[in-house]
Amino acid sequence: MTEIELLSWARGPGLQIASIVFVAGVIIRVFEILVLGRKANLAEAKGNEMSSGLKTMITRTVPDRTTFQRSGITIVLGYIFHIGLFVICFFSAPHILFLKDIIGFDWPSLPTAVIDAFAVVTIIALVATLVNRLTNRVMRYLTNFEDLLTWFLTFLPVITGYIAFHRIGFTAPSLLAIHILSVELLLIVFPFTKLMHAFTLFIARWYNGAISGYKGVAS
Repeated sequence: MTEIELLSWARGPGLQIASIVFVAGVIIRVFEILVLGRKANLAEAKGNEMSSGLKTMITRTVPDRTTFQRSGITIVLGYIFHIGLFVICFFSAPHILFLKDIIGFDWPSLPTAVIDAFAVVTIIALVATLVNRLTNRVMRYLTNFEDLLTWFLTFLPVITGYIAFHRIGFTAPSLLAIHILSVELLLIVFPFTKLMHAFTLFIARWYNGAISGYKGVAS
């Protein structure tokens, strides 16, 4: 298979397969969570579930002082690379053009230099996150293969995208094919790993807040 054939496959059948697995996997996982149900609470409600759930979704986004003092480095690095990933994915001109072909509309992109800076910062933050996890005794003990796998699958599209943009090492078609394949690998694995927290995070926060609101206590 030539590099052009590889790129064509990655942009065609490969992307279709990855997208189907991703969408189907996310829908199934979310459906599983929503249909789990819970036993009816026969106690008298002392608060509002909906408002408390929504409040918790917002307040839990900012860590409390105790948590920040205990895990400040982890929290800061996490915010940096999550924001970086969001900006790179949704405000890079090539990505916006790609998404436009799927959803039918676009939005303004950020300047190339800004995206490039976000990419570098995100790469550094991801590497620092891994180093922190492996050098912290407690975090290293809690780290398993899935944690390392999800880190690698998150890091790979960022670094391959940066290399492809700057055309380092190989020809442009080969670099672009590698980048697209790394994204497709991430999409395929996404619904079946801890990466799924991107969709379940706010569901869990709302649920915890709703339970506390029903009981009339702070979540």
